[in-house]
Amino acid sequence: MSIPSVLSSNRRRLLLAPAAACSIVAALALAPTAQAVAPLTATATYDCGTWGSGLATLTAADSGTSKTIKINSTAITMPTGTSADPNSITTTLKLTKTSGGVTSQVQFSGKTNPGMTSPNPITLGPLKLTSGTLAAGDTTNSVVLSGPPSATNWSLQIVASSPTSATVPCVATVNQSAAFVW
Repeated sequence: MSIPSVLSSNRRRLLLAPAAACSIVAALALAPTAQAVAPLTATATYDCGTWGSGLATLTAADSGTSKTIKINSTAITMPTGTSADPNSITTTLKLTKTSGGVTSQVQFSGKTNPGMTSPNPITLGPLKLTSGTLAAGDTTNSVVLSGPPSATNWSLQIVASSPTSATVPCVATVNQSAAFVW
């Protein structure tokens, strides 16, 4: 290889390096950034009738494009003789939202679960924000309801479809251990 061709090749590399760096910076600037949710986890107590009642752990996440909550509970379990195939449970969680002193509701929903059998604890989600909006600084907390869970009185609804079919309404009996701040 001759000296002029080596110099020409090096010049091209020097000219392309800043262009590549600018492309990377532009892509990062346009990419959504993950937002911090505080705290990342909180607990709340739910009454789910025949599926049990007790403490559930809610884990929140905000990727910048998607806000999600995952629910785990060793107190709420599949009843004896029942099971659920992977991704066969539709779960909807209602939360109270406070934004600028105004209170409303948001819902997280999804059909994501591992395979479960009785008496396994429940693992549901991550559930995506499907109703309402959340902006930075908004807070969410359990929708606490009085009375037993029913088709019209629920804070959390679990709808299993395969192989067990069941609609399980649950009511939150207390506020979360800490509200989520998005």
